[in-house]
Order: sequence, then structure tokens, then C-alpha cells
Amino acid sequence: MSKEITLGILYSGQLETQLIKSAKKIGGIKTIVLTDDKDGPAKHVADEFICADLNDKKVIENFVKKIDLCTYAFENLSYEILKSIADVKEVHPSPNTLKIAQNRILEKKFANELGVKTTEWRSIKSLAELKEGVKLYGNCILKSVSGGYDGKQQYRFKSLEDIDEKLDFSKEYVLEKFLNFKQEISIAVTRFKDGRISIYEPSENKHEKGILRESKIPANINKSVLKNSQDIAIKFAEKLNYVGTLNIEFMVDQQEDLYFLEWSNRCHNGMWHTVNSYKVCQFTNHIRSILGLEFIENKKISNAIMTNILGDEIKEFRNKKFKENEFFFDYLKTEIRPGRKMGHLTQLLKD
Repeated sequence: MSKEITLGILYSGQLETQLIKSAKKIGGIKTIVLTDDKDGPAKHVADEFICADLNDKKVIENFVKKIDLCTYAFENLSYEILKSIADVKEVHPSPNTLKIAQNRILEKKFANELGVKTTEWRSIKSLAELKEGVKLYGNCILKSVSGGYDGKQQYRFKSLEDIDEKLDFSKEYVLEKFLNFKQEISIAVTRFKDGRISIYEPSENKHEKGILRESKIPANINKSVLKNSQDIAIKFAEKLNYVGTLNIEFMVDQQEDLYFLEWSNRCHNGMWHTVNSYKVCQFTNHIRSILGLEFIENKKISNAIMTNILGDEIKEFRNKKFKENEFFFDYLKTEIRPGRKMGHLTQLLKD
């Protein structure tokens, strides 16, 4: 780069931390983090760390003056705040794509309009609508339309008796017919400003209590599922005119059919292994793409398995010795909570 670029990053978790590490590896990039979390782990690597109230317009105005462009790796941020930044400086991924990704109904409609399958679903705004939906679907899952992750704000029903009539209907929900799926896979795609695309192979995911526990490549899927998932990911990125790294989750049923589950408008925890398993990881590709840097042909280095380290487990890992094929990532979070992602271990595997 001919001159140093100042990259603004909203929020300060482990994904933002890795984006900063990738920026430093590329070189010529100054990073400024804006967050409301004084303990955010990105403070350990950012060139400048600002902890302030993001709802304060003056804070946003001052942040915008300092940066050349902005990115993020957190979905529960305010569209209005992001849009106010985008009105002045370049923001990737676009606030418009975030707006869809934050709303499960808009997300499903987007997929369906592209001809991509989802499980049967309907919007739910009242207890009466919920009862009608449960009667129709039987085995089903109720999810908040916005917010909620790692299994939060989700309710499973098999019959009308399972419904809690005190459910809060001041917010909208989506009811999904339960799919008897065989496995879940996720895929990352990075689209550059010139439209060129770098695609990763799908990871196979395993969850515990709604929290991602393990992702591995190769996924145990046939060539058709692999190709279809990559084709859909490219179709999403192109239709959205997306710039940056996008992640999509699918369910695979017993007949090897793909069903769109959700997309993450950012780099994703399930593709952490790419830091070690690919020549160019999802984070580095994201930074290169949003800065308009040259496209680099990517290549897989190794098969891999990534295991999330949750809660108190981190204490054991901090005192462990690791093998040459093992890579331990400590997110350096100050508060340990049950089920909280505290770090991960990536193991490179032989073919």
C-alpha cells in the first residue's frame, strides 16, 4: 500500500481480535477499535482502543474522523449506528446486508427468492398464531426474529402442551418446522471489490446445548452437497453485492438435500481453523477484500478440526503443552462463565 490505511473496527471480541492480527500481518494498516466493553480482548492488539457509549453521536463522529473505512465481526450491533458511519465513510460488510442478516424472516425470504430451500416456516405475532402453527407443524422450533444466538431465545415444541402461555409477544418470532437433519455444515466465502471470489470447503459442525463445540474439514458429505453449498454461497455473495467474508450455515437431511439455516454477515467462529488449515484464512481474506487489495489464489494446507473451549475448561488449556499439529487460541477474556467461548484448539489432520 502506498500509504498507511486507518481501519476502524466496531466491538472488541475474539473475532475482531483476529481481524486485527490479520491486518498487522498484511502491514500498512492502523487499527482503531470502538467498543462499549472496557475488557474486550481486542484491546491487547489494537493500535488504538476506544471504550465509549456507541449511542453517543459525538463518539461516532469522532471515530469517523479518525478512520478511512470501517468493518465489524458482531451482528447484534445497531443498524442505525452502522448506517450513520456508512453515510460518511466506507463500511464493509454493507449495513444493508446486516439489516437482512439481523432479521430471520428477511433472511429466509431472501434465500427462498434465490430458490434456496429452507424448512417450512411462518411468522408468529401472538399466542393464537403460535398454537395454530404448532397444530400444523407438530415438532417445531420458535425463534426470536432478531437477536438470540447460541440457542438463546429459542423454544422447542412437540405439542400444544409444551407452550408456555406467558411467552412475551411484544416481539415477533418465526416458527420453523423441525427438520430431521443428518448434519449441519457451514461455508465461508470472501468476495472482493472487483467481484472475484475466494471460497472455502464446508466445515461439519457439532453443537452442545445450542453452542458450537466442534468444526472439522473435510465434512462427511458427498461431492454434490459440497458443490451445491459452494454454489449457493457464491450466489448469496453476488446477489448481495457483498464485500468481505460471509458465512452460511446449512442443514443436510437424510436425502442429502441442503436447507439454508442462516448466514453470518461476518467472519465466523466455525471457520477459525482456516487460520491454520488454509494459505489465506477467512480473516485475512476479509481484510484484503474490504481494502481493495489484490486477490490471492487460495489453497487448503491441511484437513483440520477446531474445538471450542468453553467456560472453566480454559484453565486446563492455559497450562497445557501442545503438539506440533495443535494450535491453541486463548481469547484472553477476563470473565469466565459457563458455556462462554474462552478459546479454541485447532488440530491439523493427515489426509
